[in-house]
Amino acid sequence: MSVGVDGIYLSMTNPETGEYLTANVYTVDGVYEADGVTLRRLSIGQLVMAICLQRAAELESRIISKMTTMELTSEQLELMTKIENEILDGDVDLSTKTLTYSGETDPITYYKFLSTVMEIDNVPTTANAKSEDFLKNLEAKMDQKNSFSQQTMIELQSDTNKRDQSYDMVSNILKTINTTIISTANNM
Repeated sequence: MSVGVDGIYLSMTNPETGEYLTANVYTVDGVYEADGVTLRRLSIGQLVMAICLQRAAELESRIISKMTTMELTSEQLELMTKIENEILDGDVDLSTKTLTYSGETDPITYYKFLSTVMEIDNVPTTANAKSEDFLKNLEAKMDQKNSFSQQTMIELQSDTNKRDQSYDMVSNILKTINTTIISTANNM
């Protein structure tokens, strides 16, 4: 969306005080509604409301994307915790034991999940799963995912607050427009 601004000089009399007012008014060039009608005919309140609604829609998309990411991260953490517990409880053959990941119908081996999906280095395939190096790598990946999850949650809260502010602004603009219309109708 490209926006260009043209300045227009406006003068009018304040209907409440009779005071003569002047101002520069700006219109938006190059922005069109879906039906091809230019937005130039909208009042500044309507333009701000349109921008706020667009911003809220963009934030809603980001929120949904982050929530999907959070779900995936939670699932990965849950599976890594399960694998770690099984390793600590006894010898597990990571090359034969399987799990179902992210709604897939075909199960994958613990080895493939850890090495390919989670990108953990030096994943053993046999009874060496209890090796300290591997367990450290697994713990480090889990810590990394936890940190990522916390950061994503903070961003999610921020985006939710921004979205709510956009809706509040639209609500306030509608309230102001309504009050202006009622006031104008009462003065006629």
